[in-house]
Amino acid sequence: MMKLTDLQNKLQNEFQIAESKSELVEKFLDLGLPNKKSEAYRYANMDKLFDQEFETLEYNAKELAYSDKILIVNGEVISMPKGIRVYYANTDEQNINLEHYDPLYFLGHLLSKKSIIIEIDGDSEVDILHRITKASTLIHYRIVIKTQVNKHASIYEHFEFDNAHESLLLYGYDVDVQKDSTLTFVKNQHSDEDAPTIIASHDIKVEKQASLTLQSFDFGNAPALQLFNIVLEEHAHVDMGQLLYLWGNVKRGTISKIIHRGESSHSVQEAKNILEGSARGIFDAIIKVEHSAKYTKTQQNSKTILLGEATYMVAKPQLEIYIDELEASHGSTIGQLDIEQLFYLRSRGITEVEARKLLIVAFANKLIGTIRDKRQEELINQNFEKAFYAQNQKTNLL
Repeated sequence: MMKLTDLQNKLQNEFQIAESKSELVEKFLDLGLPNKKSEAYRYANMDKLFDQEFETLEYNAKELAYSDKILIVNGEVISMPKGIRVYYANTDEQNINLEHYDPLYFLGHLLSKKSIIIEIDGDSEVDILHRITKASTLIHYRIVIKTQVNKHASIYEHFEFDNAHESLLLYGYDVDVQKDSTLTFVKNQHSDEDAPTIIASHDIKVEKQASLTLQSFDFGNAPALQLFNIVLEEHAHVDMGQLLYLWGNVKRGTISKIIHRGESSHSVQEAKNILEGSARGIFDAIIKVEHSAKYTKTQQNSKTILLGEATYMVAKPQLEIYIDELEASHGSTIGQLDIEQLFYLRSRGITEVEARKLLIVAFANKLIGTIRDKRQEELINQNFEKAFYAQNQKTNLL
């Protein structure tokens, strides 16, 4: 059994007596496990999680079978598609971004002595399925994505949970989007009472004239956070879209930092949130424009619909700008369904229940409809409608 607080104390003691000091350990200890005062986690309140006892697993590389997807079960790769190289490699501290803001990014690397390496050759599409089937267990792994110059890759991420309650899934991606290439990454995550707490901490670099599309579709009532640290070089582009649908008593959402480092870089970040019950949604996002990033263009926006009196949305879009030569905008709106739109639909003979349903589904579909792959769009649309209709039948909203 392991507590993360005990692990932190052990690392502290070993660091003090070590002759050669690890920069990775030093960085983690400097930041410390998140608490209510931690900048990135101040709205998540995860103190109890770090003092919880978890079973731990032994990770052993196995010979992989072939399938239509990369299947990761309880932190171990089980199968992969033909044409995609998947293997384990020792974690190289030289490749870890010591400027990352998240202490659990560093802890994830410390726990995972080997990383899962995924090499995507040429123009490819890859499905990654995370399957968790253990309760009260700490499951951790890091995934390194390697793409090629001047190529296009698409990654579609899915999750399955069975008897995974009281577990912690601590994982994340380290990605370098190569020069003149494009990467599309779509996450489809639906988790309920049977799911673990999920903390996904990612580090992404978008090289010169490269483009990244990140789309996150996050539905559920189990605790989860996704954290992004994204650096944009010259003429690099990132387009981030998030649909968050929560119910029950849960805290869940996105924490991100987009750093414009190169000239003429461009970022768009849009979040749509639908909250029911006593859920708390989190959108805590910083866009930083450094002195070297002249002629940057950036847009950031969060829109939230509250469907219950006890719901609460933390929407904090932020700009940190050090130059004058740029175009930048940000904003946030939080409210209930539009009364005028409801009145218009009612005046056309539509019942109030049906009118509310139409407006909520239309709000969600504005982001779901931007998915370029029709198969993935259909899967995510089905997941949203299944979650939405099931939940609202319980609460008699529909």
